[in-house]
Amino acid sequence: MAGTALVVGASGIVGNAVAERLLEEGWTVHGLSRRPGSGPGGIRPVAADLRDAAGTAAALSGLRPEAVFITTWLRQPTEAENIRVNAAMVRNLLDALRPGGATRHVALVTGLKHYLGPFESYGKGVLPETPFREEQARLDVENFYYAQEDEVFAAAARDGFSWSVHRPHTIIGMAVGNAMNMGTTLAAYATLCRETGRPFRFPGSAAQWNGLTDMTDARLLARHLLWAATTPAARDLAFNVVNGDVFRWRWMWGRIAGWFGLEPAPFDGTVHPLERQMAEDAGTWRALAGRHGLAEPDLGRLASPWHTDADLGRPIEVVTDMSRSRRLGFLDQQPTDDAFLDLFARLRAARLIP
Repeated sequence: MAGTALVVGASGIVGNAVAERLLEEGWTVHGLSRRPGSGPGGIRPVAADLRDAAGTAAALSGLRPEAVFITTWLRQPTEAENIRVNAAMVRNLLDALRPGGATRHVALVTGLKHYLGPFESYGKGVLPETPFREEQARLDVENFYYAQEDEVFAAAARDGFSWSVHRPHTIIGMAVGNAMNMGTTLAAYATLCRETGRPFRFPGSAAQWNGLTDMTDARLLARHLLWAATTPAARDLAFNVVNGDVFRWRWMWGRIAGWFGLEPAPFDGTVHPLERQMAEDAGTWRALAGRHGLAEPDLGRLASPWHTDADLGRPIEVVTDMSRSRRLGFLDQQPTDDAFLDLFARLRAARLIP
């Protein structure tokens, strides 16, 4: 059942995939971002900064979306600021849409920091047992994901729309300028290793190298978001969203290396953060981009080493349960190695890597 949708954060790794999926299904799609740029053909751009309540209200005046997909956040220096800013953004958005009275469903994308804690205490202290399940209680720590959820819950109770919360693991998807993009970060790192002769070294912990983990393809997440928005039994629920397979990085690292024609360096049990390895690579990438005619010479718009380090450096095994979705009928799966390799092919086709 197609309708009118608003994708918030339409230029991001998730928002781009959601907009593409909605357009394929015949929806009218408005895409909100601070600086609308390239996106799927057919998307109707809306420029707004959600931190500005009056500006957001003006930008959305007259817009009557039936479904709203919130796929954006703004990183701040502390968790207290993350809470203040990101909760206000959700509140300003939903307040601006209230006069239209058309919204039937709001979907919020958060992530596994719901279980692992915010960046300030990420993967530390007493954590819930894995696999993570949606019914597990919130951690006793401040977390901007909780604040975002609470804004959605309050607006839903006030305005009568249904909601869904979607908690992906690390997302693999196509985007430029995204703050959390492991797939493109690893593609840039592998390219640099190949071009400079540096060893393609796993940057993370022994727990991640040897333990089980899972990930989320942005396109599968987009299908899940649309499913929840159009399936009555899935409404007013929170969901984990992962590809449906599990793997160990000691296997996946070789798969990634092979695509780039590299031999992976032996893992010596030592953490070698990408943020340190890639700290001086901006000039190298710019020169490489010039030689190969790449579309993006700014390494900072492709790679987010800090976030990849946070995920690959975790001292615990992380796997995610999707039983709630399976029981309600969402059965889609995506092999994670295929997700990585397909992304690399798309990056090459877009002239983002050689």
